[in-house]
Amino acid sequence: MYDCIIVGAGPAGGTAAYHLAKLGRSVLLLEKESLPRYKPCGGGVSPVIAQWFDFDFSPAISIKADTIRCTWKMGEPVEAELNTPEPVWMVRREIFDHYLVQQAQKQGAELRDHTEVTGIEFKTDHWQVNTANGPVTGRYLIAADGAKGSMAKWLGFKERKRRLAGALEAEAQAKVENGNIAHFEFGLVKNGYLWNFPKADGYSIGVGTFIGGQPQDFKSIVSEYGNLFGVDLKICKQYGHALCLWNGNQKLHTENAVLAGEAACVVDPFTAEGIRPSIFSGMLAAGAIDKALAGVSNALDDYSVAINEQWGSDMAWAQKLAGAFYHFPRIGYKVGVSRPSAVQIMGKILCGQLHYGDVAGRALKRLVPGLG
Repeated sequence: MYDCIIVGAGPAGGTAAYHLAKLGRSVLLLEKESLPRYKPCGGGVSPVIAQWFDFDFSPAISIKADTIRCTWKMGEPVEAELNTPEPVWMVRREIFDHYLVQQAQKQGAELRDHTEVTGIEFKTDHWQVNTANGPVTGRYLIAADGAKGSMAKWLGFKERKRRLAGALEAEAQAKVENGNIAHFEFGLVKNGYLWNFPKADGYSIGVGTFIGGQPQDFKSIVSEYGNLFGVDLKICKQYGHALCLWNGNQKLHTENAVLAGEAACVVDPFTAEGIRPSIFSGMLAAGAIDKALAGVSNALDDYSVAINEQWGSDMAWAQKLAGAFYHFPRIGYKVGVSRPSAVQIMGKILCGQLHYGDVAGRALKRLVPGLG
């Protein structure tokens, strides 16, 4: 009988496993893929996450980007250095996620990868988790199996306010010019943006839409954008995936179990940043499970409250900004992006130096007169 079973070895699951094991709890981490495994993701990580761990992430960082460059329909460029204490980390998820899990293993967490969960059953005071390799039992459960995972449904979270968005990404092996620049393109796609995040040995180029709308030809859009960097994305493997955006406060706990990461719909609805909020939720989930194991009766309730207050309150501002900006992107780019100071603010939000709540009121005032 484990103290906690965690399903999913992404940033949320790896973080929860690390912190729980460090607290002396017995932890089993289940992952259906074999690690390290490829994960389509731009791979931009806020360096603010370093404060939540006591080890060095350098081995898992491919490159650091200290400059942001934005364009409108591949023209009207605006570029600015971040001027933050630490640049944005650019990572490859197969390396980053596995490194995080390895740190958890060093603390005593047990990993069983290539182990698919096929169902769960609550047994009076603990969970039985059925896997392709047989059942395992744990007193508590953390569901961290991502946007497409089944755990939330199996745990009974049928009424969650899920807001799915779509993304398509391609990994291009290339000689990277100006590898310290993260690129954002706002005019070629409706209701979203394109990105090009440099890595040591190539680019992660992708496109996402965040407020719905008519279907778009993502492949053609991404290919056109790739040409700007001398990359033929038609010969690169492309990956489509769903994103679970934050869509308002919600209950994230049930009997002896919590949701974390994209299973908890924590993705930023404006930038689609998912790694930092997933790690944050994994850390809070570990703390909540530890307290519950120690006999604190309302520990899991407090987890839902903490996520809603400490992450969700700022995401409410992000959602308002996304609604205004992506519905009227030309105006949004003109009044909200096309100044280096605005790009620096965007960078500070990505680096965790600023919150949306610090700037959204002023930004919306700039957007709304522009709409008039």
